[in-house]
Amino acid sequence: MTSNVAGAGAASDGEASALALTSVDSGVGVLRLNRPDKRNAMSAELARDLHEAIERLDADPSVVAIVVIGSGGAFSAGADMNESLAAYERGDRGFNPAARAAARVAASPKPTIAAIEGPSYGAGALLACACDIRLVSPNARFRFPGAEYGLVVGAAALPTLVGPALAKELLYSARVVDAEEAVRIGLANRVVPLDQLEAQALALAHAIAQASPLALGWIKRVVNAAAAGGDAASVEGEAEVMLRGGADHIERFSAATNRITGRGGN
Repeated sequence: MTSNVAGAGAASDGEASALALTSVDSGVGVLRLNRPDKRNAMSAELARDLHEAIERLDADPSVVAIVVIGSGGAFSAGADMNESLAAYERGDRGFNPAARAAARVAASPKPTIAAIEGPSYGAGALLACACDIRLVSPNARFRFPGAEYGLVVGAAALPTLVGPALAKELLYSARVVDAEEAVRIGLANRVVPLDQLEAQALALAHAIAQASPLALGWIKRVVNAAAAGGDAASVEGEAEVMLRGGADHIERFSAATNRITGRGGN
């Protein structure tokens, strides 16, 4: 079953005024950044719509996995620089809606996949890093230009993906990372042909959506704890207590046992 929901402020499904469009199909939610004329630069409005879209998808029990994708040949070229500069010039030193939106994506308990075409710079790279999995087209590019602009952007997320030494290089130099290097250093999972990017991201999400939502949520918690240097073993032990022998586990394990061993067959 497929449903479409426009982002905040839109009058109807898929209307162009929505800057973050969502749809749901067979357990997979798709969140599309819809500011192609600005290469999906993160304005306050787009960041707000993105935040609200993730809230909707997280609250929807039919959604098991989420795909985040850009439009117009870009994932996101970064923050809306004109809007940001105007905010700083009027004294709003805390203006950073893109970071709050990325943090909300990172906080989703559901598996998230970024399908990245073209530039993923600054705020866009931060959003990509907030997702669990990154598939990239051959023309995908990453850049973390915070230091160049007198800021720190991505320094918390990047070391868990590429390691501290390489994270420092990318953050200090603000150099561009192409798709092949992104895969080689662990910033992306794999490169896929541009004309297959969305289809492969959706196929992966649909495969993930066949798994237990409860187990997926706990896997995310355990892996995130391990990546952050936390007590992942304790979190996994908690998952063991909560899941093993529960109704979801018994139903799924029974079905697998019957399928594999033929138990209960004639």
